[in-house]
Amino acid sequence: MTFRTILLASTCAAIAAPALADVNIYTTRQPELIQPVMDAFTSETGIAVNLAYVDDGLVERLRAEGNRSPADLVMTVDIANLKQIVDAGVIQPVESDVLTNAVPETLRSPDNLWFGLTTRARIVYASKDRVADGEVTTYEDLASEKWEGRICTRSGLHNYNLALLSAVIDHVGQDGARDWAAGVRENLARKPEGNDRAQVRAIWAGQCDISLGNTYYMGAMLNNEEQTEWANAVRIVFPTFADGGTHVNVSGMAMTNAAPNRDEALQLMEYLVSPEAQRIYAELNYEYPVLEGVAQSDLVASWGEFTPDDVNLSDLAGHRPTALRIMEEVNFDG
Repeated sequence: MTFRTILLASTCAAIAAPALADVNIYTTRQPELIQPVMDAFTSETGIAVNLAYVDDGLVERLRAEGNRSPADLVMTVDIANLKQIVDAGVIQPVESDVLTNAVPETLRSPDNLWFGLTTRARIVYASKDRVADGEVTTYEDLASEKWEGRICTRSGLHNYNLALLSAVIDHVGQDGARDWAAGVRENLARKPEGNDRAQVRAIWAGQCDISLGNTYYMGAMLNNEEQTEWANAVRIVFPTFADGGTHVNVSGMAMTNAAPNRDEALQLMEYLVSPEAQRIYAELNYEYPVLEGVAQSDLVASWGEFTPDDVNLSDLAGHRPTALRIMEEVNFDG
């Protein structure tokens, strides 16, 4: 074979080989929180990932763009946000044995519209000085009189608390959930305000003894010089339901209807539930991997073990309107 023939053959092969397309993601998570796992994917596959941070109006943007949207995937947190994109009809089902085998049934859409990536528990932050070991038991017990004037929390209308109340509805029914919400409201040390970290600060300041919060905020506070003292004033306690486990929520991903780079997007989705990606992703955000057998970060593991509640998150999403109505009826936010 002559040099000219070799050159011609290699040139034709280069022309015939399709170029790898980028994967474009709309995310409600700060890009820096997920960029390292995307970089690992690019390093392994050669496929670039473009992250667009969309804090508000994600659904409206996808609706407006329609089939012209450049977005292949959506990444967001909380079952309420995942249900919103499902209800808006802006995502498509994804059939993948890799995804369904990796993600537990309770942490993905029953029709494969979305898949969980990590979980976070809604737990109690308890004062190390004023709350005894074993004093925090069940979620139901938070409505008992022993906690009168001792609880802090963010707004009852926030997605995190609405998801927890949805879980209460699933366990004790609407009437029981209404009684629970009213009981917790009576036990508040102050009107709900601020975010989950603000509640830990209130414990540190002596304004209350316990608060509701997500687990990953402990990691965030310990890595913030201004907030480390707050974090060191509390410990994480994992309440359970009387007939279940600890309430968890999810961060997840979905493929858009437009998905101009569907094959590459699917490749990324499957990579994100691989052992290596799960380890990186969970450690970056102080969360729990959804893939069984992947080790937690040392920091997250130090908070202790718990048994997640086994209710399907899609079922909880269906309770959200009722949870919102209950919070308004009991005037939870005062």
